[in-house]
Amino acid sequence: MASPPEPLVELSDVLAARDVVAGKIHLTPVHGSAHLSAETGARVTLKLESFQKTGSFKVRGVLNKLHDLGPLERSRGVVSLSAGNHAQALAWGAARLGIPAVVVMPARAVRSKVEATRGYGGEVVLTEGDLLSATLEIQRDRDLVLVHPFDDLLVIAGQGTVGLEIAEQVPDVDLVVAGVGGGGLISGIATAIAALRPEARVVGVEPDGAAAMTRSLERGEPVRLDSLDTVADGLAAPFAGRHTLAHVQERVSEVVTVPDEAIVRAMRILLERCKVVAEPAAAAPLAALLERRVTVESGSRVVLVVSGGNVDAERLKQLL
Repeated sequence: MASPPEPLVELSDVLAARDVVAGKIHLTPVHGSAHLSAETGARVTLKLESFQKTGSFKVRGVLNKLHDLGPLERSRGVVSLSAGNHAQALAWGAARLGIPAVVVMPARAVRSKVEATRGYGGEVVLTEGDLLSATLEIQRDRDLVLVHPFDDLLVIAGQGTVGLEIAEQVPDVDLVVAGVGGGGLISGIATAIAALRPEARVVGVEPDGAAAMTRSLERGEPVRLDSLDTVADGLAAPFAGRHTLAHVQERVSEVVTVPDEAIVRAMRILLERCKVVAEPAAAAPLAALLERRVTVESGSRVVLVVSGGNVDAERLKQLL
């Protein structure tokens, strides 16, 4: 017997999430770029989630998930896994609600992201091993509530508020390009865009060395990668989720990959020509555009989601 289809987030869920996060997060700006438009032949606009609370889009999904927890679950506390941005968002969001938060992070996580997570009030557990296994062990031992970084319908709905804003701020959008780690952001954006601007395409971008969603689409089921090799820690999810894969299969036009060198070049262009500090994960959409990995019609309206700006000066010096 075939398995039942995975449930999908709908526009009504994203609109409900917007009510939850309203007044708690920033309405992030969009800015056009004459330089990028001239380089690509499209009319390029940046959606600057790097200006969001905690420096990335992640607070949207976190707040929507935490809002749904009952008093007993809140008192128990929450746990998750993250390379950095979800960690910071969970620590910040949980602290606002008085919820204890534990985040398992890789031992080689960007130091500034670890310190920021602790600064927001989260307990950080560093591990050399598998993040998910360590997280699930802590969840069992301490009886905590898991807040998945991407494969959760409430988290996806929260991230979808980025798509709502894009549809309102750039109503003539033809193409939205966003990075793909575990797939929560692109799943949410695609849900909103499909409902509000169905003629527009949504394209995801992964690093060549962390292409879990690409492999999962090829296999038709979630795939776990044996190794990760990319400068874009924010896109280095070792697996795609069941929920996110279902959304990408249904609502995302395509997922492409780009090499790390192109991501670093895109970071430099964003800094020098657009005056935007973007972490590697946030520069991947521009890399895909400049590398011609995405088909773009001349004069079309393209929105690139700059998903976060959490990169410290030392890391910028190393990369650029």
